[in-house]
Amino acid sequence: MAMSALPDLDSLKLLVDVGELGSLGRAARAAGIAQPSASKRIVQLERGLGVPLIERTPRGSTLTSEGKMVAGWAAQVLAAAEELMRAVQAVRHREAVHLRVVSSMTVAEYLVPRWLGELQNREPEVQVGLDVINSADVAARVLAGEVELGFVEGPGLPDGLAGRVVGTDRLVVVVAPGHPWARRRTVLRAPELAATPLVVREPGSGTRETLDVAFRGLHRAGPRLELGSNSAVKGAAQAGVAPAVLSGYAVESDVATGRLVEVPLAGVNLVRNLRAVWRRGRPLTGPAATLLSIASRP
Repeated sequence: MAMSALPDLDSLKLLVDVGELGSLGRAARAAGIAQPSASKRIVQLERGLGVPLIERTPRGSTLTSEGKMVAGWAAQVLAAAEELMRAVQAVRHREAVHLRVVSSMTVAEYLVPRWLGELQNREPEVQVGLDVINSADVAARVLAGEVELGFVEGPGLPDGLAGRVVGTDRLVVVVAPGHPWARRRTVLRAPELAATPLVVREPGSGTRETLDVAFRGLHRAGPRLELGSNSAVKGAAQAGVAPAVLSGYAVESDVATGRLVEVPLAGVNLVRNLRAVWRRGRPLTGPAATLLSIASRP
């Protein structure tokens, strides 16, 4: 059945906050609204989507398995909406943008904000435009000369680009607490992981490329789901759809709070380099060179 109207962004944000903050009351306070109003929004969202999103108990409210999946997809929608607003702002103030940067999702979410903050402290007059896309698209835009500097994640340096390692990341296998692997007593081996349908990022992402290289030569199962953001993959894994392989940065807080369980893995190297990239033969200057210097510091 088709929905009569698309869900509003405020309701989606409320649902995501319930999952992240652990209760409807805390999510309502974060949104600056009363809990009855928050509850009404969630009920309307459930009616519009046609699935139960929150389980209400005497001890509070938690996301249902469907709610966890929807929250993961909602986080992707919210990220796209934020990118829309950043893009509109960049168009509105195009004359003020001195540096445009593109970055893969993991680097953009967990490292780039700190680097840009330091750049702003050093050179407050510099206005930066940031686009968040997957690693393959980062390489394409830098090669096309659309941007000076990009950040990618993956096992190698794309052709035609110069690069510098600015960090490392380790992919980890995670499952829902109720998944059988969460209680296994033996270490997971690469052939078993490769033969298991997984929730994975989309082709072109650095996470997917690293996994594909690591599994080369092994018998592989097709993916259970391909999703376009870390949040969506985490949501599906939390809902018990299938195991997932994601950046350690992306799942650190979820593992610490018990929303996901990391499964020890042996026999495969899932450590990858995070790189700054620019067009070969065109050394960086000005704010781009400053940002590279900041990102390259240990």
